[in-house]
Amino acid sequence: MPLLLAALAAMAALAFAAHPSCSPGPDPSATCVDLHLRTCADAAYNHTSFPTPLEHRSWEAVESSPEYMLLGVLHFLLEGQCNPDLRLLGCSVLAPRCEGGHIQRPCRHVCEGLREACQPAFDAIDMAWPYFLDCAQYFAPEEEGCYDPLEQLRGELDVEEALPSGLPPTFIRFAHHSYAQMVRVLKRTAARCSQVAKMYSIGRSFEGKDLVVIEFSSRPGQHELMEPEVKLIGNIHGNEVAGREMLIYLAQYLCSEYLLGNARIQRLLNTTRIHLLPSMNPDGYEVAAAEGAGYNGWTSGRQNAQNLDLNRNFPDLTSEYYRLASTRGVRTDHISISQYYWWGKVAPETKAIMKWIQTIPFVLSASLHGGDLVVSYPFDFSKHPHEEKMFSPTPDEKMFKLLARAYADVHPMMMDRSENRCGGNFLKRGSIINGADWYSFTGGMSDFNYLHTNCFEITVELGCVKFPPEEALYGLWQHNKEPLLNFLEMVHRGIKGVVTDKYGKPVKNARILVKGIRHDVTTGLLETPSPGFPYRHCSSPRLLQGNEENHHSLAHEEGRPRGLHPPASGDRT
Repeated sequence: MPLLLAALAAMAALAFAAHPSCSPGPDPSATCVDLHLRTCADAAYNHTSFPTPLEHRSWEAVESSPEYMLLGVLHFLLEGQCNPDLRLLGCSVLAPRCEGGHIQRPCRHVCEGLREACQPAFDAIDMAWPYFLDCAQYFAPEEEGCYDPLEQLRGELDVEEALPSGLPPTFIRFAHHSYAQMVRVLKRTAARCSQVAKMYSIGRSFEGKDLVVIEFSSRPGQHELMEPEVKLIGNIHGNEVAGREMLIYLAQYLCSEYLLGNARIQRLLNTTRIHLLPSMNPDGYEVAAAEGAGYNGWTSGRQNAQNLDLNRNFPDLTSEYYRLASTRGVRTDHISISQYYWWGKVAPETKAIMKWIQTIPFVLSASLHGGDLVVSYPFDFSKHPHEEKMFSPTPDEKMFKLLARAYADVHPMMMDRSENRCGGNFLKRGSIINGADWYSFTGGMSDFNYLHTNCFEITVELGCVKFPPEEALYGLWQHNKEPLLNFLEMVHRGIKGVVTDKYGKPVKNARILVKGIRHDVTTGLLETPSPGFPYRHCSSPRLLQGNEENHHSLAHEEGRPRGLHPPASGDRT
C-alpha cells in the first residue's frame, strides 16, 4: 500500500491501542449543532452534538483525530470494498445523530452485518476491525431504540418512476438509463415477474454502487440439476454503453413476453437460469454519461474509478496454459490463480466477478462491448507474447466458432455484405474472429472464464459508436434481440448428465472419455451434486478425458445422452 496510507493506518493503530476500552458516551439530552464534516456530508442527518462517543469536544478535535483520518483513507486501504457503508457507519460514531435535543444511537445489527460482510476485506490487508466501530460498545440494540445509519444510502433507488399515463406495463423506454433509473427498471421488472425473476447484487464498484444482476429462472435463486446457467455482461468499459442498454431492454422483454404467453420465451426461462449484469463498470459510465452521447471521447470513462481497465485486470491464466500445454499429460482446465496476482491492484469489480463465477457453474457467457461490429472469442492473448496479432485457438476452437456464429449469423448488420458498413474489415471472416488474431492482450475476462471455470465466453462488439445517440437505441435493439436470444438458447446444445458410479452415487469432479460425439456439440453439463462439493460443469473435451479402458458408452437422442454413467473404476480427481 502507499506509504502515506500505511503511515496513517499505523498511526491510527497506535491511537487505538492507547484508547480506553470503554467510554461513557454522549449525554442523551444534548444541544444539537450543525454537522460540519466533509467526510460525512452525505449522512442521512444534519445535526450532531458534543461530546461525541469518543469524547471529542469540538470539530477541531474530531478532524485532527486518528479515527477521522483513518475513516478518510479506509476506502483506499480496502480498495473500494465496503464503500460508502463503512464511512457512513463511522460517521454515526464520530458525529452522532442529534434530533430534538436528543442523541440517537445507530443500530447494532447494522454494524454487525457490515462487519461480517467487510471482514474478508480487512483480513486481506491484515488489518483489525477499527475499535471505534465496536458494535457492542457504540451501537444500540433495536429494543432500546436506534436508527439505521445506512437507510438512505440507496434511498434514491427506491423511488418508483411512474410510466407515462396510458402506456401498458410491457412498454420499453428506448433511452439511456442513469444508474438509479437502471436499478429502478430492474426492480420493477423483477417485481412484475417475481415467479421467474429475482434481482441481486454481486458486490460493489469502487465508488460503492451495487453491481446489480437480474436473474430469470423457473426457480429464481436456486441452481437446479440439469438446468444450465448462462450470463450476459454489459458495460465492462464504462463508455461502451450499448450493451448496458441492450440488457436492460432484454430483461423487460423476457418478463413481458413470459407473461404474454410467448412459448419460446416461456420454454427458455423454464429450462435455463439466465443472469443479466447490465453494468459491470457503473463508475466509469457516470464519467462517460457526464459528457453525453456524441461528445464522449474514445477512452473517457473506459476505466473504473481506480483508472483500471477491468478487461485487463483478471489473472493471466493464458500464459500458464501455454506453459502447461507443452507438458504431456498435464490438465489445462480449472487453472488456479497464482498468489502473485493478489500482490497487484485488483479492482473490487473484478473481485466481484471472480467470486460470482466461482459460485455459480456458468456454462456460457457473453460480454457486450462497443467500438466495432464483430464477435471475438478466446484466446485473447497470443501464444507468442510478443506477437500483437496471431491466431491463438483454444482446444475448443470449433465450439467457440459455433457460438460466435450463433450471434453473428442472425445479426442483420454483421451479415450486411457492404464493405462500407461498420466493421467492414471483418466481412470476409463472417464477422467473427479469434481474439488474439485481432489484437493480443492479457488479463481479459473471457480467457479467465474459460481457463478457471470452463465457462465459454464470447465478446460481442455491438457497433462502431461507443456511446450511441438515444435515437439509435431502438435500431440497435432490433438488430440484437434475436442474436441475444439465439445465443442464450445455445446453452442447451450438447450433452447433459449427472455423473454417478455404477451404484448410482455421485462422483466428485469425474473425468471420463466421450467418444462418437462431434467436437462442436460437446458443450454441456456434467454435475456432481455431492454435499459440500460445488457443482462443476464440463464444457469441453479437455474435461471429458480418461483412459480407453474406462470408456463408457452413451446413448444418444438428438445429440443428448439418455444416461451418463462412468464405471466405478473411472479416472477421477
